[in-house]
Amino acid sequence: MTDPMPARAVRPRMALPWPAPAALALTLVLTLVLVLAGCALLPSASPSASPPPPASPTPTASPSPEASPTETAEPTATPEPPLSLDVPAQDDPRRVRVTFSPDVPANGDGRIVVTVVSLSDERIAELVLRWPTELRDTLFLAPFEPSQQRIAEFGPPLWQEWTKWVDGPGERGEPAGTTSLGWGPLLPGATLTIPLLANRNAAGPTEFDLQVLAEEAILTLEDGGPGELRVQVP
Repeated sequence: MTDPMPARAVRPRMALPWPAPAALALTLVLTLVLVLAGCALLPSASPSASPPPPASPTPTASPSPEASPTETAEPTATPEPPLSLDVPAQDDPRRVRVTFSPDVPANGDGRIVVTVVSLSDERIAELVLRWPTELRDTLFLAPFEPSQQRIAEFGPPLWQEWTKWVDGPGERGEPAGTTSLGWGPLLPGATLTIPLLANRNAAGPTEFDLQVLAEEAILTLEDGGPGELRVQVP
């Protein structure tokens, strides 16, 4: 019989030495110091970009005040010149041609001759010339020259072509502030020549409205306008 294998000798294990508590604490302190030192040596992170300076506020254009629409001025009526007349409300379509010829010295008396030509085929019973009564402050118009013969007792009968001479308001509708001189009749196609004596009460030029009517209706001039003229006396 073979002898059994001799038993191996067992070497006793050496116990690992464990650090003492003080040594362990020191080791931890040193490790912490090394970690902190390493952190200090690491490159610092790039600083975050500082925020850009706030942009200066763009001035907001304040809305310009809307121009208030210009008020359209209503057309104002042109003031009437001195010694004007209102046009009568009633008109007469019969047409006439009217001219005047003043012959009055600047510092003296004279006359104004008014000529009226009928352009109608109808008879005008009474032709009326009308002007502002206020004209007499400068120029007094009359259809005749007063004379002793006209006023003499038992004198010759008066004969005159004019039919009336009225300062308004009159009984036949003559407006206040007017003087109306009737003349007529005016036959179709005929011509009336009416001399008016003009006596000056003030020196210098003057002008006034002169209307031509059939009784109280204003006649129509050759151009279709109302029968009113502006007479100028130098």
